[in-house]
Amino acid sequence: MKLLVTGGAGYIGSVVTRMLLDAGHRVVVLDDLRTGHPEALAPEAEVVRTSIHDAATVLTPDAGFDGIMHFAALIAAGESMVKPEIYWANNTVGSLALLDAARVAGVPRFVFSSTAAVYGDPASVPIPETAAPLPTNTYGATKLAVDMALTSMAAGHGLAATSLRYFNVAGAYLRPGTALGERHEPETHLIPMALRVAAGKLEKLQLFGDDYPTPDGTCVRDYIHVEDLARAHLLALEAARPGEHRVYNLGNGNGFSNRQVVEAVREVTGRPVPAETAPRRAGDPAILVASSERARTELGWLPARPALTDIVADAWAFYQEQILAEQS
Repeated sequence: MKLLVTGGAGYIGSVVTRMLLDAGHRVVVLDDLRTGHPEALAPEAEVVRTSIHDAATVLTPDAGFDGIMHFAALIAAGESMVKPEIYWANNTVGSLALLDAARVAGVPRFVFSSTAAVYGDPASVPIPETAAPLPTNTYGATKLAVDMALTSMAAGHGLAATSLRYFNVAGAYLRPGTALGERHEPETHLIPMALRVAAGKLEKLQLFGDDYPTPDGTCVRDYIHVEDLARAHLLALEAARPGEHRVYNLGNGNGFSNRQVVEAVREVTGRPVPAETAPRRAGDPAILVASSERARTELGWLPARPALTDIVADAWAFYQEQILAEQS
């Protein structure tokens, strides 16, 4: 297939691009490099540096695209609460422009990088796809709006659409000659932040809130290895059916508290990770843990690397071999 990958210079988009190319697909990456990284771009992919708002310049009716994998988004939940306008403009308005360009060009398949944040603070866990979406932050609301648009586009125009709702993605894709991992700036995700502390690049780690209704008072999240997540995208692409919008949760089904994650980083790195409690961040749910039974049943997807220490070990290897090496 000929596929457009938006955000292909980002963390997850770059790993999916690599897997698509290895599977024999032709890939065009669309990325404005505002938050992406040129070094993450696959050399075999064609790269177009532009905004998703201008996707129609690439998705022309004669371009012959068979599908779109859409990863381009702003992702910091905390920032989305203080700068909501940029999240609505990029995540929702930009996605609608991309969808309209896809409609005009007749692109038949669309796989969307959605999020567990659409569920907000769920009434029960693990969370199935049938749970009512009630986002507690702007980031989740912007993603839910696109999910709803995909339902309409599938019904109205026969689009084969899939939304993959991620829980917490971590780890790295490590192969001879290829190392792809998290390198957000500013970084807001717990595991890479804890690794910075372990490496001596930060004095201490902040844990936002210790009074949540959880066993140790800190937030609980479901962590999934980026390789497992990327593999689900290829399965979703093959399983997409015209006129249907399918939604799948992707997680391991196990929750780890922030304090447990910090302990895993200490275990893997063998280094101290000083941590202090900070006030809660607006919009942070107490517990997000996935039920991925639908993905297992319909896509044949199972996480191959569910262990938290395995996820942290790959993230640590990437951080040492790539980020620290670049900074030295």
